[in-house]
Amino acid sequence: MIKSVGQNISAAIEASRLREGTKTRASASTGSTTASASAASASPAARMAAEGAPVDMDRIAAIKSAIASGNYPVDANAIAERMVALDLSAA
Repeated sequence: MIKSVGQNISAAIEASRLREGTKTRASASTGSTTASASAASASPAARMAAEGAPVDMDRIAAIKSAIASGNYPVDANAIAERMVALDLSAA
């Protein structure tokens, strides 16, 4: 089933909140020196993977506002072409 844009954005926002909450709880429970030591010993790629994808909350808010006001351009043909391309590449 295809999720609507609003569901995807909500899921991204919730995932970001969960990641931030986990980081806060982890640093509080382990102490900042332990968290700093493990972060310093991890490779940059490992740290990036642990943090997850960056989420620009300001950009998300701007897009949501534009969608709500009807000012967000949607090219239905481009969306359809990409959906078909994704489906063909999966086959």
